[in-house]
Amino acid sequence: MLTTTGKAKTDGREFMEASRIFLKDDFLPKLMHCLEDMPEDDLWWRPNEQSNSAGNLILHLCGNMRQWILNSMGGGGFERHRDEEFAARGPVPKAELMADIQEVVVEVDKVLDSLSPDSLLERFPVQIYSTLRLQAVYHVVEHFSYHLGQILYIYKMRTGKDPGFYRL
Repeated sequence: MLTTTGKAKTDGREFMEASRIFLKDDFLPKLMHCLEDMPEDDLWWRPNEQSNSAGNLILHLCGNMRQWILNSMGGGGFERHRDEEFAARGPVPKAELMADIQEVVVEVDKVLDSLSPDSLLERFPVQIYSTLRLQAVYHVVEHFSYHLGQILYIYKMRTGKDPGFYRL
């Protein structure tokens, strides 16, 4: 998996390109593979009440990206109910979850594509923080990766399959 085209003219452009590639071309297809293959009921399975289901994690990823990128950087309107992302017990249909995460990633990609690398060191408010755009983009990418790992673990536990992402 190449993380950039190698054509970026500045470090800022390379960072933005890599962030977009990770989200849209690496993480999202892996998530879609797992969701397509998981039975509907398994999306809301949780091993215990302290753990989240794959469905909860998808709701949470959508809320995170909407708040940190679409609303705060992209100027969209969004009122987040973070606790509800984790409290939900479904069943939000698999097709709806898949469409929602795909739509959000596409919109995030558009916002990231429109950002000037010079703006990466600008501060802006999000949640209770004042953060650099660079830190916000980094947070969203690592946050998606973190929860994708949890969803992959659930996928393997529930299906008994290796998704084969790293086979040569």
